[in-house]
Amino acid sequence: MNSKEVAMDELLNLCVEEGASDLHLSVGVPPILRIHGSLHPLDTEPLTPDDTDRLMRSITDEQHLRNLAEGGGAEFGFGFKDLARFRVAVFKQKGTVSVALRQISNTLLELDKLGLPIQIKDLLYKQKGLVLVTGPTGSGKSTTLASMINVINEERDCHIITIEDPIEFYHPHKKSIVSQREVHVDVEGFSHALRAALRQDPDVVLVGEMRDLPTMEAAISAAETGHLVFATLHTTGAARTVDRIVDAFPSNQQEQIRTQLSSTLEAVISQTLCPLKGRPGRVAAFEIMFATPGIRALIRDNKTFRITSDIQTGARYGMTTMDNNLYLLYQQGQITFEDMILRAVDAESLAEKIQG
Repeated sequence: MNSKEVAMDELLNLCVEEGASDLHLSVGVPPILRIHGSLHPLDTEPLTPDDTDRLMRSITDEQHLRNLAEGGGAEFGFGFKDLARFRVAVFKQKGTVSVALRQISNTLLELDKLGLPIQIKDLLYKQKGLVLVTGPTGSGKSTTLASMINVINEERDCHIITIEDPIEFYHPHKKSIVSQREVHVDVEGFSHALRAALRQDPDVVLVGEMRDLPTMEAAISAAETGHLVFATLHTTGAARTVDRIVDAFPSNQQEQIRTQLSSTLEAVISQTLCPLKGRPGRVAAFEIMFATPGIRALIRDNKTFRITSDIQTGARYGMTTMDNNLYLLYQQGQITFEDMILRAVDAESLAEKIQG
């Protein structure tokens, strides 16, 4: 097939059929699918500058074209038929247009199917507090959060407000009312949307990303004032997540923030995706911390270095460290030794544990 014959609809259909997580369009190579973590170029001619520009324009509206022209990039989400939604990043590189599309499945999994412990469901019935889902880009944070919001939507009568950039999963009204606001479309920014949300009678607020200090302040304040707040951070592990938030504040505010976090934080769920051993697909590995009285004291007293130790001894609460969860997946034959070690926090200790 000649690249000039390739239409965006064909590529998106193929993406859905093959279960690809991403589609990359870049000059000088054919369209490339990422399937189970690996890149697979299509058997077509390399794309030309005209090809990538044509394919990009077929899905990009005038506002985002202006953003591309003025700022060198644009990000947005869109629905493809009834099959899937895609998160799109359009950007310039070496004077040409490239496009990266991330597929967002329409299927929401039950929490146990994601590999989360039963105790996670208790979080969804809390009246207030802060629940953080963390991990690198592409680790499945959005899927985990959407599945949690779906449980609340089905089982509680709440007003749920989501603030996202862009909106990924669409939530129809079920037992709850769901208001979904897209940054740069419905509202100016995360922190502005969060402050406004508190005047919109919410019970539950989802913040797509706590990416700056004003958003962190607003999220912690919302959790303190009687709202259940879910948010994401690009951190790994509970201790690092707490440190990342505290360190974002000026030094003269850090003691106050530790006190606020110690009372508002309910849980940190860190996750990463691993290729399944010997078959297609990926499985999530988790570190799960619930804010027990002991962990709240460690946060308040600036002893976050001891949080991991408390997680290790908190299995009865449903807690697990990332390394213990990776070890369990390895023992079950779900992942390889190499992938376990690659994603481990303390790879040396984990390797010694197995060799011993």
